[in-house]
Amino acid sequence: MAVVQFMVSLDLSVVNVGLPRIAAGLDFSAVGLTWVIHAYALTFGGLLLLGGKAADRYGRRRVLLLGLGLFGLASLAGGFAQEPGHLVAARAAQGAGAAALAPAALALLAATFPGGRARVRAFGVWSATNAAGGALGVLIGGLLTEYAGWRWVMFVNVPMAAGALALAWRGVPAGPPPSRGGRPDVLGAVLATAGMTLLVFGVVRTDRYAWTSPVTLATLAAAAALLAAFVRVERTTTREPLVRLGLLANRSVRGANAYNLLVGAAMAAAFYFLSLYLQRVLAIGPAPAGLMFLPLALAVVAGSVLAVKLGYRLPPRTLLVAGGLLTATGFAWFGLISPDGGFATDVLGPSVIAGVGFGLCLGPLVATATAGVASHETGTASGLLNSSRQIGASLGLAALGTAAHHRTGGTGTPETLNDGYALGLTLSAVLLVAAALVALTVPRRTGPPA
Repeated sequence: MAVVQFMVSLDLSVVNVGLPRIAAGLDFSAVGLTWVIHAYALTFGGLLLLGGKAADRYGRRRVLLLGLGLFGLASLAGGFAQEPGHLVAARAAQGAGAAALAPAALALLAATFPGGRARVRAFGVWSATNAAGGALGVLIGGLLTEYAGWRWVMFVNVPMAAGALALAWRGVPAGPPPSRGGRPDVLGAVLATAGMTLLVFGVVRTDRYAWTSPVTLATLAAAAALLAAFVRVERTTTREPLVRLGLLANRSVRGANAYNLLVGAAMAAAFYFLSLYLQRVLAIGPAPAGLMFLPLALAVVAGSVLAVKLGYRLPPRTLLVAGGLLTATGFAWFGLISPDGGFATDVLGPSVIAGVGFGLCLGPLVATATAGVASHETGTASGLLNSSRQIGASLGLAALGTAAHHRTGGTGTPETLNDGYALGLTLSAVLLVAAALVALTVPRRTGPPA
């Protein structure tokens, strides 16, 4: 499960450093380039609930293997993309594969370690590999882009997916007979994904159409209608709903997902801005830029290890608040970047602080989101958690990217780009402060003490 999560997390960040080369190679527009991120995050986030429900109904091992196969094939197709649309479609297919495998993997982990010190340790290992994949993805992406070409940020997933498939085939037991309730709610998945896609599309297009323009208002109204229809379908469907709305009555589940939405928004936007700052403002190549993310990667892993040790003594809520505030401090420091800055003055210090803070909250967040959930709903709860992260990532990148674009204006000089990226990083810090406040609503103890 750790290998699977490393691969999924890696793919969220491995393309970031390669974005400028991808834009040049496939002739993406400035705003269109963000859809390389959005396509993955939206299908991942929009279909995760369906993936979690499928894992509960059809068997977690079976859905895990299916997701790994789709993920590997989509990665191969993306590496051979010849047009912007080809790559965006491949990224969307990757997201669909990840939506199947991620909740199945997390549900297997939660079911195998239901409580106690073993659960703390298991989620610590999971969060460390999750953190390492996300942070090292930028380093690996930089090296591949510089020395092998941007297409290898897609090809790199193929051997990892094949290896994970072999490990899962041999190492994951079949488990108990899957639940055989009603058929999964495919209509709900379509409505949720379409509504979120329209919402992000409307926000992204505000660079061309003002917020008060008929085009933007109509797009956002259509998105709201689709999402409202999704809620209605979940309440009235005769099929098995994607998410039982009563699950959100659990304070731990509700608080963890709200926290995760804000953290996902902040982290996706910050990685995007920092990668572009290093390459477009400081004129650093992809490989050196990737190496400059290494302190952040190591700090996240260190924070995850520290969370395991502290998890034996402190309630998860305390770690969520501390991690959110520490990460916000690092991002606020990132917001002070300057056009004539450098690695030692503008990147190193905030990377260490933000990385440790992010690592601190990963394990406790997952443990909180699955605490008190019935065993037959752990796949759904896991899918809900992953979904909130990906939806947050897409919405955060859309909103903060648009704000940064407006601050930059029509001229793309290092000075104006720096102003836009600095604003985006500062707003990311604000989102993390809000996440820390949300964590205060989570019960002090979300499960049996270790």
